[in-house]
Amino acid sequence: MRLLAVLALLIAPLAMAEEPVDPRITPEVLEAFGAATFDDGGFTLPYRLLKPDGASDDNPRPLLVFLHGFGERGDDNQRQLIHGGATFASQRFAKHGAYVLAPQCPAGNLEGSDQPVVWSLRLRPTDESVPLGVDQRMTEPMHAVRALVEHLIETESVDENRLYVSGLSMGGYGTWEMAAREPEFWAAAAPICGGGNPAWGEPLAKLPLWAFHGDADTAVPVERSREMIQAIREAGGTPVYTEYPGVGHGSWTPTFECPQVWDWVFAQRRR
Repeated sequence: MRLLAVLALLIAPLAMAEEPVDPRITPEVLEAFGAATFDDGGFTLPYRLLKPDGASDDNPRPLLVFLHGFGERGDDNQRQLIHGGATFASQRFAKHGAYVLAPQCPAGNLEGSDQPVVWSLRLRPTDESVPLGVDQRMTEPMHAVRALVEHLIETESVDENRLYVSGLSMGGYGTWEMAAREPEFWAAAAPICGGGNPAWGEPLAKLPLWAFHGDADTAVPVERSREMIQAIREAGGTPVYTEYPGVGHGSWTPTFECPQVWDWVFAQRRR
């Protein structure tokens, strides 16, 4: 009987292990990223947080905010790890000793509208009824992400001079907008196959920025990144831009696989 009780104790944790909702999410990734939710004035934001070893008040660590794409929206608090999760949970990435915050944007449409819930205002139809300036109110998901970053600064050992934002597709749009809203807050931004408002060129001109896009992208035209880079350069900025010949919408794959990208990101510090 005693042996059976011991076996039951050993088996119980295995039975309670979190099951991936997608085969591209490994159990190791789920284990690396703790799951939680954040309440922002009644708006609930699911998120995963990877915590680095050795973080303390005497050893604050950088924070990378990663914004997923449109297809990973939902409330399962997993799908945001489909792209990038394995990279961030890898031993190769661990050398950066960084927190990685991966929030999940809810699915569905805005209340009373046929417009989808998204990170960035820039994804909405570009007509006169849609405000695109960074002085306009953030979407609820983006506002919650920004509030969550403040919460983590207060509750974790985060280095406030090393805050970074990156994202792909819909998250690339979100990255452009978050960076343009507060270029003095972030140490660097790395938007992947996204786009923004070229009018944001001036506020982005002093922010270290590396953008990525495939020139064969049919989901988000490569012109969306090109026009942002041109606007920043015309404003006096010196952004880095990588355009992958023959690559479609999945330009995040070569980006994630390039260690020099993350070496560059984490080398940046807020001025």
